[in-house]
Amino acid sequence: MTLAAKLGLRQRELISLVGGGGKSTLLFALGAELAGVGRHVVLTTTTKMGRFQIGADDTVCPAAELDCLRSAWAAGAPALLLTGGDEHKVTGPPPEDVDTLFSEPDIDVIVVEADGSHGKPLKAPAAHEPVIPATSTLVVIVMGIDAIGRPMEEVTHRIGEARRFTNLQADHILTPADCADVLLHPEGALRSCPPGSRVVVAVTKVASETDEGAARELATVVTARSPEIATVVLGSVDT
Repeated sequence: MTLAAKLGLRQRELISLVGGGGKSTLLFALGAELAGVGRHVVLTTTTKMGRFQIGADDTVCPAAELDCLRSAWAAGAPALLLTGGDEHKVTGPPPEDVDTLFSEPDIDVIVVEADGSHGKPLKAPAAHEPVIPATSTLVVIVMGIDAIGRPMEEVTHRIGEARRFTNLQADHILTPADCADVLLHPEGALRSCPPGSRVVVAVTKVASETDEGAARELATVVTARSPEIATVVLGSVDT
């Protein structure tokens, strides 16, 4: 099954990726898949993205200029919209500019990395996070399965928020239910989802039967607790 099918994508989407554990890889994989079937795709970030993740063949547009975007689409590739950065990180436009760009009828799909996690598989957002464009139609909360079975302090970005969400000690070994507590907390990622947007949880790095069992246990807990979650997707997308 394609990523688009797993996520239940519609003809036009503004997709915001939040959480931890594979957002950038998911962004580029989804962009390549959609562009490969002729969709006009823009990839960007409202936070920061590692410069090392940008390939030499990626078409980078320094501004939301349609000529640059169309050059990428003509080549069967997604356009990567980046507006700044340094040798380590790159940045994109603010969320309100992404909203404006989504009103352009030539664009089919925008995929936004709207959160940072410092490479950790689990994220408990601070009050100013994530940075989701207001017109997002789909929010994907990403979590790496490698968070389960390890101490919370080793695998969680924003450990203070995670402890507050769960009432657990930093050295607690995480279970699927514990991770669900972080993902579904009222002050977590769900707080920032725009009204009317669909919400999907994507569990990444599922590479073994043990991983799949833990991921399915997590999916059962998530869907039982939260009617806001449209579906839980399991996959092998790595960081």
